[in-house]
Amino acid sequence: MMLCRYVILNKDGDASLPACLCLVVGIMGILEKQMMKERGHVVQENSNLLKVAGMFQLVCVMDETALSLGTIDVSYLSASAECSISRCKHSSEEWGECNSRPTLFRSATLKWKETLLSRKRPFVGRCCYVCTPQSRDNFFNASIPSLGLRNVIYINETHTRYRGWLARRLCYVLFVQERDVHKGMFAKNLTENVLNNSRVQKAILDEASESSVPGSFTQMDPKAVNKVKKKARKILQEMVATVSPALIRLTGWVLLKLFNSFFWNIQIHRGQIEMVKAATEMNLPLIFLPVHKSHIDYLLLTFILFCHNIKAPYIAAGNNLNLPIFSTLIRKLGGFFIRRKLDQSPDGRKDFLYRALLYVHVEELLRQQQFLEIFLEGTRSRSGKTSGARAGLLSVVVDALFSNATPDVLIIPVGISYDRIIEGHYNSEQLGKPKKNESLWSIARGVFRMLRKNYGCVRVDFAQPFSLREYVNSQSQKPVPAPLSLEQALLPAILPSRPNDTVDEGTEASVPNSRDITSEPFRRELISNLAEHILFTANKSCAVMSTHIVACLLLYRHRQGTDLSRLVEDFFSMKEEVLARDFDLGFSGNSDDVVMHAIHLLGNCVTITNTSRNNEFFITPSTTIPAVFELNFYSNGVLHVFIKEAIIACSLHAVQSRRYRNGTSSASPSLISQEHLVRKAASLCYLLSNEFTVSLPCQVIYQVCHESVERLIQYGILLVAEQDDQEDVSPSLTEQQWDKKLPEPLSWRSDEEDEDSDFGEEQRDCYLKVSQSQEHQHYITFLQRLLGPLLEAYSSAVIFVHNFTGPVTESEYVQKLHRHLISRTEKNVAVYAESATYSHVKNAVKVFKEIGVFNQTKQRRDIILELSTMFLPQRNRQKLLEFIMSFMVL
Repeated sequence: MMLCRYVILNKDGDASLPACLCLVVGIMGILEKQMMKERGHVVQENSNLLKVAGMFQLVCVMDETALSLGTIDVSYLSASAECSISRCKHSSEEWGECNSRPTLFRSATLKWKETLLSRKRPFVGRCCYVCTPQSRDNFFNASIPSLGLRNVIYINETHTRYRGWLARRLCYVLFVQERDVHKGMFAKNLTENVLNNSRVQKAILDEASESSVPGSFTQMDPKAVNKVKKKARKILQEMVATVSPALIRLTGWVLLKLFNSFFWNIQIHRGQIEMVKAATEMNLPLIFLPVHKSHIDYLLLTFILFCHNIKAPYIAAGNNLNLPIFSTLIRKLGGFFIRRKLDQSPDGRKDFLYRALLYVHVEELLRQQQFLEIFLEGTRSRSGKTSGARAGLLSVVVDALFSNATPDVLIIPVGISYDRIIEGHYNSEQLGKPKKNESLWSIARGVFRMLRKNYGCVRVDFAQPFSLREYVNSQSQKPVPAPLSLEQALLPAILPSRPNDTVDEGTEASVPNSRDITSEPFRRELISNLAEHILFTANKSCAVMSTHIVACLLLYRHRQGTDLSRLVEDFFSMKEEVLARDFDLGFSGNSDDVVMHAIHLLGNCVTITNTSRNNEFFITPSTTIPAVFELNFYSNGVLHVFIKEAIIACSLHAVQSRRYRNGTSSASPSLISQEHLVRKAASLCYLLSNEFTVSLPCQVIYQVCHESVERLIQYGILLVAEQDDQEDVSPSLTEQQWDKKLPEPLSWRSDEEDEDSDFGEEQRDCYLKVSQSQEHQHYITFLQRLLGPLLEAYSSAVIFVHNFTGPVTESEYVQKLHRHLISRTEKNVAVYAESATYSHVKNAVKVFKEIGVFNQTKQRRDIILELSTMFLPQRNRQKLLEFIMSFMVL
């Protein structure tokens, strides 16, 4: 039975309901609340809130294509749910309801796109038209985006072949029993096939020869060989999964029960599932590559595929989950355990036997056309943003394709979004505490904790499958420039007075001439670009959830608190902004109800008080460090939507502040060179490249920044100066010198463009003005605040470098720096408390190593840091600090 949830509505929202219906609904709401209490649900009560709210109304979770985004799909809703939907649609949900006064986002950017407020839901996840144009046309047709969403965990008799009272009672059992899963779908004789492979046999002999008496290689000791074979077989016992169809069915039934108890819904797009089904008919192995945010990710994808009669993938899991009892369950469901670090031998040497076994195991799975699930990030994201790719296992897949183990492989990036992750937060690790090792007891305790709470909605998005072979061929045929290192990209801007460091045009294009797949430099570049491509697509496919928007507004728009009505208005406008940028939402419904739902899920991170003015509720984000860290985690779920505009906004401040400090010879000091702004934005993209990715590897970062500037011009936030004003402007000497020190951008013109096109005319530099309207200024401030925590963390890290003493291990230095940032926050010195998260500290140190602030040497298993000769002078460290702080709005 699908549980109905309650939300609080005001009296006006239910004015049209009959009195008897109001009474019934109110009683049902009270009963539901009592049931939730008895089951251990934590319901935050506020007598004033209940007094103003007036009553409860039961609202069943609706399909997200409902209301203004399309027609309601009631194929998986009960009759009572249909009644609730029609009632809600009649009474409350108007996407244009919040027009009582101008709000931040609507006034800032939506005026130019008002005609699109009734647009269809954007379809996310299309593959790259540059690298995989043929795949972009496959598995997709014009009708797919209109297929709408489906709640996977809502199952009734209509999803089975049977009807009647008994079918309604046993619908879960009947549903899982009818799923197409059998033993013949999965790999056979994996262990023996791997052990008999020539590469594994060679690795066994090589390792046995190392343990034999020197000089006796011609007469290999049989005992040594047998010993290594036993070792190899023991490794394979951990690595090889033995899938059980019966256990998959049982787990499917259990997960239906569990997911319905602590999730409101799990939404997927029918069109995306149709593309995946079409890909399975190609008789090729599929590789699912989801973002990694929670431990539930492991089960979620398999469960969704099981519900749609798609073969369960083999899941690569870290050996930290190899626990008694639990590990057996995971293997029976398709999980196989691999080392988190391939070379974990006591002496630190490469374990060639383990590498050979892993390589051949994955190759054998692909040869038998099995599906794989790989988490490129390697570990769960502790920041709410997509982490950097660890492409070790992906490289094995690419090598298997190179060795013709399979004719092709289809890659499917997957985006996953949660209203609230089951872990709740990662505050202890962000505060610097060591990660607790998983144990059977911690897993059991986590399951019991989940049963007592509700975690809202989940959205899973499957991106369009693309051919790995097509991607490889496109990379080998076109001259893709090698990316600039951070040292090449940033040092000319940070230390412009350094002699002989100018990067000449074309330096960044110095790629190895060989584009052959056997070339090791090309192979490394290919795998790195492929991993970035996949993660960028998966991250862009992630839907924005209600908790993401509310947390973002509370931190970077209303940090001092705001009225509930104002928060609802800004929430409505911000969700429209998300849709206008072709990102999808993971929720639907009346904005008032959705905001209350998000506030409830955020729990102790939000404080609700009742003001005497109009009896209005005042919403304030909690100021404690753990609460701010948690809000920051969820607000980062919407960061990828506005990140490019935020970079331009911070670069605007950098350009303007530099001109004010140095003075200007321009007749119009308010005008800004567009080319100068784009170059400044590109340097900020490089600086924050370990925090997020703003473009695909096949895109030029200057072009991406240029397009972002053009978008702000389209919004009316930036204005193109009149021709007469532009003729009076000439770049100052300082700006000319600064531009010469930056690497020249690559040509933005494609090979296919006509020689007579006016592309060069389009790229002629022009001068811009910033709109002085209050709404636009507020919007720019909001964008600048989004990057405030990152810039404060990096600038504080530079200040800490000023007191750097002697060689120190990297782990020790990171701990000291983190304690320094936490201390700043505890003393209320920090502007943004979330700047002290451990992930910011690690990324800042990584950037400093890459731009040459630190030299690193490896001693045993430790990395020793010491200041480079370039940054030994205090003035150079001061210039680095000035460079970072130029982007900050204090």
